[in-house]
Amino acid sequence: MATHGPRFSRRTLLVTGGTAAVSLTVGGLAGMALGGDGRDADMRPSQPVGAFDIGRVSRLWSPTPLHETTGPQSFAFDDVRQHVYALQLVQGGLRLPGEDEPVDTETRKRAGDMCVTRYSRSGEQLGHMYLRGFGHGISLGVEPEDGEVWLWVESRAHPKTGYGRSVARVRFRDGSVLDSDDRSVAHHRPAPPDSTRVHPALDLTTGRVLVSYLDGDDEHRYSVHRMRDVLAGDRAPLRDFPVPTALEGETFQGCALHGNYVYHFTGNAYSKSSGKNPRAAGGNTFVSAIDLKTGYIAGRTLVTVDPDLSFREPEGIAVRIAPDPLLCVGFSVKSTDRRNLALYGFELRPPAR
Repeated sequence: MATHGPRFSRRTLLVTGGTAAVSLTVGGLAGMALGGDGRDADMRPSQPVGAFDIGRVSRLWSPTPLHETTGPQSFAFDDVRQHVYALQLVQGGLRLPGEDEPVDTETRKRAGDMCVTRYSRSGEQLGHMYLRGFGHGISLGVEPEDGEVWLWVESRAHPKTGYGRSVARVRFRDGSVLDSDDRSVAHHRPAPPDSTRVHPALDLTTGRVLVSYLDGDDEHRYSVHRMRDVLAGDRAPLRDFPVPTALEGETFQGCALHGNYVYHFTGNAYSKSSGKNPRAAGGNTFVSAIDLKTGYIAGRTLVTVDPDLSFREPEGIAVRIAPDPLLCVGFSVKSTDRRNLALYGFELRPPAR
């Protein structure tokens, strides 16, 4: 498989491999593969991708509604409270506080208006918040701290594309509406000044933030920073490297950071049988791991779980830390009047003998 040579910054990255000091109950059908009808099937062969095994899958959520009717973009976990947060674009036709008239769908998308829904681990809705003018929501970080929950999101949406150009850390407040230009919002620029489509994800086990961005030449790159450095205004990354060429041209659907690997999620919804991505061919959803030490691909696997889901567009990837790390992926699933979020988790690879 072709790879792109790494181009790291001069600073080095020390990965401690720490674990979260929390103890929670595992949900889902651990260790079971899921057949095309959604029922449990025999374990598939091992499919290592980074530290995880895509052959060891659990269904976490059947298709579950979000607060708005639009599809999900990303999700992340609060493992202290056993909560899940999901981002979506705000549906058209709504009038939020401070708006004189309802806003149509395309205007909402260009403005970067998002809704974040909070859930219990089982998928019960517990609250929501609107983030107006922030971005598209390709990835999300959730940081519980001192009884509060802080969301790491893209911010300062580009007026033409609706994608974020900065990173913001904002407090989740149920039922509230927060504008990106509110004086309480601090915008951080860990990516280069001319970068676009800036998306953060967190690795709380090591206190780091992953930033996905397009540089001035529209090259897709990743950088890794200490969370405290980003908040202090230090832009120097621990690592900065291009997405390997083998992954270029695929539709990017999210990223996650855990330990020594970046997890890169790509794919599209099924096409018609005569199209480029028919259901019969298994789709084109892939999880790839990129080794932070080298910048090379360290595993790449087609995700075939629940192939008969309606629509089945890959949307979001995140790591649930406790009680054991679980690499989780989401799919947008159509129902009669809305899109829903289905979640699946992949277990760690068994120890080498």
